[in-house]
Order: sequence, then C-alpha cells, then structure tokens
Amino acid sequence: MKSCSGLEKVLTEGRFAVTAEIGPPKHASAEKIIEYAKMLKGWVDAVNITDNQTAIVRLSSIAAGVHLYNNGVEPVIQVTCRDRNRIAMQSDLMGAYSLGMCNVLCLSGDHQKFGNHPQAKNVYDVDSIQLIDMVRGMRDDKKFQCGEDIKEHQPKYFIGAVANPFADPFEFRVLRLEKKINAGADFIQTQSIFDMNRFEKFMNMVRQRGLHKKVHILAGVTPLKSARAARFIQKNVAGMIVPDEVIERMEKVEDQKGEGIKIATEQIQQLKKIEGVAGVHIMAINWEDMVPEIVEKAGLKNY
Repeated sequence: MKSCSGLEKVLTEGRFAVTAEIGPPKHASAEKIIEYAKMLKGWVDAVNITDNQTAIVRLSSIAAGVHLYNNGVEPVIQVTCRDRNRIAMQSDLMGAYSLGMCNVLCLSGDHQKFGNHPQAKNVYDVDSIQLIDMVRGMRDDKKFQCGEDIKEHQPKYFIGAVANPFADPFEFRVLRLEKKINAGADFIQTQSIFDMNRFEKFMNMVRQRGLHKKVHILAGVTPLKSARAARFIQKNVAGMIVPDEVIERMEKVEDQKGEGIKIATEQIQQLKKIEGVAGVHIMAINWEDMVPEIVEKAGLKNY
C-alpha cells in the first residue's frame, strides 16, 4: 500500500471498484454535500469532488471533501492546474492530507473562458503530467517540487489521473496515458463511455503496451436522462462520442430516464468483461440519487 486510501485497498485486492462524482455547490453551505454523503455511503468506494468544474466558482473541493470524510465517505480530491501555481498546489495537497484525505486526482482543468469569470487570469504553472510527477515526488522522494526535502510527516497519496479514449488523434490517447503512468499515476478515470467499440479498441492498445498491469483503470459511465440530452452531448460536447443507435434507442421508449439507467447498467456489465478495466467511475450529472440504483442493478454492491 502506497497510501492510507481505502480505494487503493479495494483495487490492490482485485475487487471491482466503484467511484462516483459530485460537484460542490455555488454557495457556502455544506448541507447538500452531507446529503450526498448519506445517500452514497455504502454504495461506492470513493466519491470525486470536482475542483471548480467548467471554471465556475464553487465550494472548495478540499472543504467539500472534509464534509464527505466526516460523514463516512472517502473523498477523491480533484486538483486542477488552472487556478494555482506549484506553491499553492503543494500547500493545498498537504492541507488535504492533514485532514485525512489520501486520494488526489490530477487534471488540467477547463479553461476559464468557459466559466463565470472569463476575464480571470489562468495559471497553468505546471501541466497535468507535471502535477502528477510533483505529487509522486512528495510521496516517494519525500521532496517538494523544488528539490527541498520534506523532513517529516510526508504525505502518502493515492494518485489519480484522467484519460479520454475519444479525443483525437485517437492513437495519441494511449501514449498520453502512458506518460501519466510513467509520471506516477496509480489509477485512471476515463471520460464517459457511450461508444463501446471505440473503447474496446482503446483498451486493446492499452493491453498491447502492458499498461493495464501498471495502473488501475476505472471506466467512466454517465446515465442519460433523455434522448435530447444524449443528442446535446453528441452535437456540443467536445471529446465525447454518443452513437446514433444509443439516441434512437432512447427515442423509442416513453420512460427515457428508465432506459438511460438500463443502458448504463448494460454498459457496466460489458465493461466488467473487458480485460484491464478495474472498476467504473459513475458520473450521474445532476442525477446523483440514481447512483445506488445503478450500482444495485449492475450487481456491484459488495457491502
């Protein structure tokens, strides 16, 4: 074990892991976070806390993580490169660890022009791969990024990163994944998967390079609420592929929400059979209360 992470323990033992994701509120109350914690406790192994997703100001991911932690749910703290320089990042990372949080997900972050402060100055002092290496160095080398020793009480993180099997150029996706693994990533969470054929091609390239033996890959699953929502993602969200047959299937039924849950459940069953997939990351966007139902229907509840 590299860290105190319960998620690491599940993955190391070879159990099929389940993580979920919630976005902190755009206000200073923890009420909703605590509600989510009570709802998800016992159904998932850990819960991601996004870091000002889509560059919109929200409650701090670390503060939200504390509320999850205090209510019996293990948090995965997201840290983006957009808003902090390396000094602030390392300070916040140590602060999170001192509060009991061991899981860190490193990512670039959405550009500020897409958020509610487009005039803000971005930082990007380091990129996501450099961030992964910096966190690994704090843990394994017991050094700050500048090379100075962390002389005592070194933080022990379980380091995560993201991968998008659907962005172009397709062949570069596995090379970028390998760079993140070499930098120190312990687990990977992928973009939402709707095109299973393309994802299987991606995983085949992953296996050819032996990467599935070096990192734990959690496949992204997003339940669709409606055919309209699916069509919107298909037409407007870069880096995501929603096949026409998925949309057509939802259009044919009256209960589109129910069909969305059914599709997500079927996807999980398929993902469980793919060599190298160690778990799933369920991103039920503004539909977090459906996570327990999906987990139960997919036969993933091991508690």
